Amino acid sequence: MNSRAMRQRLESLEAAGVTQIPKSSGLGRQPQPLVTRAVTGPSRVSTPALPGAATDDRAHPLRLLAEEVAGCTRCAELAATRTNTVFGVGPRDAQICFFGEAPGADEDATGEPFVGRAGELLTKIIEACHLRREDVYILNVLKCRPPGNRTPLPDEVAHCRGYFERQFAAISPEYICCLGTTAAQNLLETTEPIGRLRKRWFTYGTAKVICTYHPSYLLRNPAAKRDVWDDMKVMMADMGVEL
Repeated sequence: MNSRAMRQRLESLEAAGVTQIPKSSGLGRQPQPLVTRAVTGPSRVSTPALPGAATDDRAHPLRLLAEEVAGCTRCAELAATRTNTVFGVGPRDAQICFFGEAPGADEDATGEPFVGRAGELLTKIIEACHLRREDVYILNVLKCRPPGNRTPLPDEVAHCRGYFERQFAAISPEYICCLGTTAAQNLLETTEPIGRLRKRWFTYGTAKVICTYHPSYLLRNPAAKRDVWDDMKVMMADMGVEL
């Protein structure tokens, strides 16, 4: 393995959050059954028990998956133009996952999702919900930056689908917040616009799903911040936390 590949792998593993200590879920009451449309998620990842797996995180599903992502070349254009793969960050047992579209230039450079201006805004949103960024798991539909930050192509999403599905299966979050059209439509497998997906509950596997605008959209349309705040209040109220 050459030095660049080794560096990328190590940075992707770090971005996967493998050195963080899992938090306990303590935000409030357990989710109640939903009566909205359900989307069938993937089956939970089954990994065989390995000697020392309880104390050696080298066998953890997320770490193994991060290694797989780091070497992925399914999308030839993205693999050829990326600096780093961007796997995801956060506790392995996070109660909430924030699910975005794809890495941008800052994320490609660092290997961590949501670190540019949109990431700074997402951090403020998370903190306004009385949470810390390190309390939640953050990931994207794509693990590589599309050239020019263009919208992910259908075949690129198809190539990455198995990765984000396996991430959700390994984390088993109680809540997923889809940030923007790409994340919402691909997770829920719908063509409805984000404006119509807001203010409704969905399910993905065992998780409750809520949809809102992407932070990048808020940078271009500041007036929509009020809508996102309303969505966050709905999600947190369902957890028993009043904002």
